[in-house]
Amino acid sequence: MTPVERIGLIRWWLIFLLLLLPLGLLLEGLLTDDLGADPAKYIVKELGFWALCWLWLTLAVTPSRKLFGWRWLARYRRMFGLYAFFYGLLHLLAFATFLLGWRWDILITELTKRPYIVVGSVALLLLLPLAVTSTQGMQRRLGKRWKKLHALIYPASLLVMLHFLWQIRADFLQQLIFAILLALLLGYRLYLKRLS
Repeated sequence: MTPVERIGLIRWWLIFLLLLLPLGLLLEGLLTDDLGADPAKYIVKELGFWALCWLWLTLAVTPSRKLFGWRWLARYRRMFGLYAFFYGLLHLLAFATFLLGWRWDILITELTKRPYIVVGSVALLLLLPLAVTSTQGMQRRLGKRWKKLHALIYPASLLVMLHFLWQIRADFLQQLIFAILLALLLGYRLYLKRLS
């Protein structure tokens, strides 16, 4: 293994573990009983927050590559996207387990009362085919259709933002920051499309 390959491998593992770190901290907090007064709600909220962060990070790869020349970042886009889906799936499973207790009657009531649940679930469903077809083999098999399919990340990100916005209780600063970031990330893509 060459020194460059060794550095690439070390970087890959560092990024892989950094993306896993929030889950590790949640597990540590769960084991040490250090998740606050309402651990179930905290777990659901944190998993959703990190799913959103990793999704925005995935969207940031293209602008970072084009604006700052960070070509190396493109190698990790698939990892970022898979982690976004993974955390999103854990967010949904934690909600169903800790807050609903897998009771369908409660779920139906929640769906009618809280449309943000429907929006979040649809966003996760849009990300599912992206996760399933993220391998190089699937990319080759699908050809040009792969790129079209993976454009589902854009409506999924808008739905995730709506899901996040609908949960504002008092302070909206965090949602505002994420909305501005998303507007910049998607706006830059529209700008590139107009140039081509």
